Amino acid sequence: MTRTLACLMCLVALASGERSLAEPPNLIFILSDDIGMGDLGCYGQRLIRTPNLDRMAAEGTRYLQAYSGTTVCAPSRASLNTGLHTGHCPIRANREIQPEGQMPLPAGTVTVARVLKGAGYATACIGKWGMGMFDTTGSPLRVGYDHFFGYNCQRHAHSYFPAYLYDDDRRFDLPGNDGKGVGRTYAQNLIAGETLKWVRANAGRPFFLFYAVTLPHGRFEIDDQGQYADRPWTEQQKNYAAMVTRLDSDVGRLLALLKELKLDERTLVIFSGDNGSSFDPKSEIGALFDQAMGGRLRGFKRSMYEGGLRQAALARWPGQIPAGRVSDEPWAFWDFLPTAAALAGARLPDGFKADGLSLVEYLKGGPAPRRQCFYWELHESSSMQAVRFGDWKAVRNSPSSPIELYDLRTDSGETRNVAAERADLVTTAESLMRTERTGHPDWPMLERRRPPAKKGKTK
Repeated sequence: MTRTLACLMCLVALASGERSLAEPPNLIFILSDDIGMGDLGCYGQRLIRTPNLDRMAAEGTRYLQAYSGTTVCAPSRASLNTGLHTGHCPIRANREIQPEGQMPLPAGTVTVARVLKGAGYATACIGKWGMGMFDTTGSPLRVGYDHFFGYNCQRHAHSYFPAYLYDDDRRFDLPGNDGKGVGRTYAQNLIAGETLKWVRANAGRPFFLFYAVTLPHGRFEIDDQGQYADRPWTEQQKNYAAMVTRLDSDVGRLLALLKELKLDERTLVIFSGDNGSSFDPKSEIGALFDQAMGGRLRGFKRSMYEGGLRQAALARWPGQIPAGRVSDEPWAFWDFLPTAAALAGARLPDGFKADGLSLVEYLKGGPAPRRQCFYWELHESSSMQAVRFGDWKAVRNSPSSPIELYDLRTDSGETRNVAAERADLVTTAESLMRTERTGHPDWPMLERRRPPAKKGKTK
């Protein structure tokens, strides 16, 4: 479908009373694996250079309370793709499948790609998937993506010199790479190149690109330490800094291409991390680069505190999103699907109800939508829950743990548990933790560690 035809379809929809736009925008969601707020210059980083992302923030909006789907990879990505928080999302933990892959999205899952494809968009996921191998119901090619390129399996994506990658469902080898940190081909070179190639090929029609960059997660491997090679740091610290700057340069190349193709004002670009801070502030990387931003937020990856849930987030759309805006209003990953549907003028499937809300007016400078609450759960070492209602945040670190309560308006670092003083609000939190989740045999609320990975593949 050409862009002209897509626009005519939208005008017809307007004439028939459907909510739509005269010209549906292109949508790009750049998801960086494990980037933290404190890694970017626009959030205060001083040692790692991120000029392109800093410029993106200056030309768009920077968010201070943007929430990930949860605090580890697969369920967070599932929440982003399905518009469901982890009380309803079909994936609520990292569950490995051997010999390759993770627990797949079930058959018939509504995804943002499926919704947009139904509205005439070209769709692609480039980078990392982690929600089902190609012979399962969770294959990206079975849930709405026309094209896939990169790593399907999260474990495989830990290597930046992998022995192979995938082009759609076709495996292709990378000769000379051992998958253990040694090789001739740096995977991000291929992934970044494929991204630019795909955008060029689809510039004449509305498109949605889920650019799931693996940098800077996994083993800290880089093909060139660049400006950090001579710094008095450890090799791991140099590599990490170089990986963040490499991520930044690839975002810059993509934004430059949009300008070259005259798509700049037709394209909403959102950048974010898939969870909050990834490192203990006392760790080798966390201590030097202050990813936790001076300890202003408590916790990091795999915790239900703000430091594990809030993530770096920027949005840019010239002429539509205010430049230089910094917003302290909250939103979450599960808002993306209804936002994309509204921008595309797309209908959601009958019977489907997203947990998220459309952010269209908020992105354009209005207030964030009002809602009852934000909810998260995670099933890793034990089943954990968190809920935010207004400025109150409640955390329960296991089913038998007492509920902790924090006032984020005055205590964003969650340093003072006021549960004993506000029994009424603890009761509210407990009720929300019960009603905001749907029970599922795969996700019982357990004290013990989750069972070991299943052998074989889940269809």
